[in-house]
Amino acid sequence: MDKFGKAQAAGRLEDNRLLTGAGRYVDDIAPAGALRAYFLRAPVAHGEITELDVSEARDVPGVAGVFTAADLAAGGVTEAMGFSVAKNRDGSRGAAPRRPLLAEGRMRFVGEPVAMVVASSMEAAKDGAEAIALDYDELPVHLALEVGGEAIHPEAPANLAFDWGKGDAAAVEAALGKAAHRLSYRISDNRVICNPMETRAAWAEMGADGRLTFCFGGQGVWDQKAHLARTLGMAPEDIRVLNPDVGGGFGTKAFDYPEYHAIAFAARALGRPVRWMAERGEGMLSDNAGRDLVTDVEMGFDADHRLVAYRVENTCNLGAYNSAHGQFIQSELFAKVYPGVYDIAVGYLGAKGIYTNTTPVDAYRGAGRPEAIYVLERAMDYAARDLGADAWALRRRNFIGADAFPYRSVAGETYDCGDFHRVLARVEEAADRGGFAARRALSEAAGFARGLGLAFYIESILGDPSETAAFEFEADGTLSLFVGTQSGGQAHETVFSRVLAERTGVPVEKINFVQGDSDRIASGGGTGGSRSGTVQATAVLGAVDKLVAAFAAFLEAPLGGAVTWDEEAGVFRAEASNQTPGMLEVAEMARAAGREDLLRHEARITLQARSFPNGAHVAEVEVDRETGVLRVDRYTIADDFGNLMNPVVVTGQVHGGVAQAIGQAVTEQVVYDADGQLLSASFMDYAMPRADDVPMIEFHSVPVPTTMNPLGMKGCGEAGTVGGLAAIANAVSDALDGRAIDMPFTPHRLWSALRDGPQEGGFEAE
Repeated sequence: MDKFGKAQAAGRLEDNRLLTGAGRYVDDIAPAGALRAYFLRAPVAHGEITELDVSEARDVPGVAGVFTAADLAAGGVTEAMGFSVAKNRDGSRGAAPRRPLLAEGRMRFVGEPVAMVVASSMEAAKDGAEAIALDYDELPVHLALEVGGEAIHPEAPANLAFDWGKGDAAAVEAALGKAAHRLSYRISDNRVICNPMETRAAWAEMGADGRLTFCFGGQGVWDQKAHLARTLGMAPEDIRVLNPDVGGGFGTKAFDYPEYHAIAFAARALGRPVRWMAERGEGMLSDNAGRDLVTDVEMGFDADHRLVAYRVENTCNLGAYNSAHGQFIQSELFAKVYPGVYDIAVGYLGAKGIYTNTTPVDAYRGAGRPEAIYVLERAMDYAARDLGADAWALRRRNFIGADAFPYRSVAGETYDCGDFHRVLARVEEAADRGGFAARRALSEAAGFARGLGLAFYIESILGDPSETAAFEFEADGTLSLFVGTQSGGQAHETVFSRVLAERTGVPVEKINFVQGDSDRIASGGGTGGSRSGTVQATAVLGAVDKLVAAFAAFLEAPLGGAVTWDEEAGVFRAEASNQTPGMLEVAEMARAAGREDLLRHEARITLQARSFPNGAHVAEVEVDRETGVLRVDRYTIADDFGNLMNPVVVTGQVHGGVAQAIGQAVTEQVVYDADGQLLSASFMDYAMPRADDVPMIEFHSVPVPTTMNPLGMKGCGEAGTVGGLAAIANAVSDALDGRAIDMPFTPHRLWSALRDGPQEGGFEAE
């Protein structure tokens, strides 16, 4: 049988269920008769609450309860949202202002939850919210991505959340001063809203035994369990957290949110189950946003066009509060790959985080790595033009050589392997770079400006390096697989079930896939940072090793001697016997012998280092000179993901990442007015990419297997976005004769650039 991890193209097991409407999402499995929750949200971006009277709301027919921050405190819940803070350049810690579960005295962004109404129906809950008397004094709004302005928090008097740095600043300045060419650029990265197909949702129910069951659409259950235990003052063993099917996460659903705690509190206080599902506009107001930074870059090249020094200073928007990992996205996570695939002698990265009266910002597909590669690869293109060099040749000249691995970058990360020259050669051939001039001539004759853009990225697989897998042989002759990751559309059932099937010989149709239940598996790292494939598959292999050893020892007596496992045939063998039982047969033998201890096996593994997938994206675009309308016409990728576990799944992940990159680059942009009101708060105003915005995508695998896990594979979930942004942007700049221009590349912006030169900045409303 073909072994998984050797590029076996197998169909997805989930598809029939999900495509025929048999998926079970949060709102599908809410308890019968559950009360509906609705949140009254801040109508202004910054205001002092002078009145919050909920007495009339409590008398509205159907309303079962109305809760404010004062009600939570009266019920013993005084903890605020948890988050991490960065270390400043001077050694102090970043600002850590309190983020309440419900607004306490002040509202700091439009959409912040102020009160929660729980009622027998959504209509009654909304009627209750209408009856709440909320009055406030408006305060000055700070939206500028700069230090200063009216303080949003006393802990950050100039709205500076953190000031972080990494590298030898003096050495970089010295190298820049000696460089034959010293170049500088400012590059903007626009804010986006995640918009998963399934909006955030949750329900909570207190059992007769005093245990809380909390179900939500997330990317892992164990962190949420810990958060609820902390705020509610409950023992972790008294909380069960569930993730059913999840309709997209992309980082945004990886985090804790205030609504989850309020819902759990209400279920406990009322003694009845409570459910909530965000409306689309509500999600756009309150889901953690992504990106939103401005970066200043300095590059020093010697006379031979070698990059001898690289300095990056970014200023990022945190929104009104620290989100779970907000302070780390454009600092620690950006830093992992900020030197890219280039052999840079000295580098420095600085990052400042700014509080603004907007929705908090956290990880969005790639979390810091797309931002870092976008800055670097745009700067490389700009530098090539300023140096009079070919952009492809400039990259080749500065690549880390294939013989230099393992290579320690100026960021302090050790790249274990890679062959960037081979990857670039493959994509150059596949994209038919040689035929571009002819295609450009045809486009020009038809009234279109055509551009070709290259981006070469490297990714850093992040998240918890440890993971758990467990198996249990069931009485009905099936094998249950329990995993610590969580699928949000990435085909985990397919991937991990087939790993198990091929390593145990158990038919895949006999495997029950179980995820997202804190009662059924003791620990897990959830999904994020492209970690799932590498850590979970390795954990499955670890558990198989335990299973094989235990079953072999058990079989020695009945088979009359030493027992070995024949993985190819999927059976156990002993020289003294002609019996060759498979896993399911041995499980039945163990059950009959009363050896219940042999029916469940669990392993927890820890990878010693992360892997670094990398690749090259080539985009070709056409811009209509009359209208400014952009079309992504061709898109070619060569990726080094190491050994592919399943090419169908990998290709789908790459396509999805590229689609999100096209969305950010071409159509998507969050826009606030001067008062902090979100102007792009619906799909009428926030332009999501459509099918006809995305071309056919050509994907090629150029594997250099990693040594960092036993399967030799590298994560692929975020790579499409990491490489996609700069490829598209560089293609647009090429179409505009090398002019600098910021995302998103809307018709108006491109039309203006074609006629009047590029606009300044990337954040203004159009």
